Amino acid sequence: QVQLVESGGGLVQAGGSLRLSCAASGRAFSSTAMGWFRQAPGKEREFVAAINWSGGSTYYADSMKGRFTISRDNAKNTVYLQMNSLKPEDTAVYYCAAKVSGGRYYYTSSYDYWGQGTQVTVSS
Repeated sequence: QVQLVESGGGLVQAGGSLRLSCAASGRAFSSTAMGWFRQAPGKEREFVAAINWSGGSTYYADSMKGRFTISRDNAKNTVYLQMNSLKPEDTAVYYCAAKVSGGRYYYTSSYDYWGQGTQVTVSS
């Protein structure tokens, strides 16, 4: 079992920045790949970014490349999502997820554990 708790969401103006954190407990965090997804009202949950167990490989959705950065600190059992140059269309609930088994990083079905989400609202 893995428990995930997101934090760092909030209200920010367009062009601003936020850093989301996801604290993990339970299963060995340092051997678990992690991902961030988001879901806007009326839309499906979509892939944002992912990072492998060591932090040596990262993956991004095309629309986030160059603006978002995923990182992890295995000593703190935490994964981060630094979001810069935020746009109103980035408004969504952001979810942290842990990927224990196989599967593509960008599929929600590849992830085994999910946090409750944190709201990010970007005003224009």
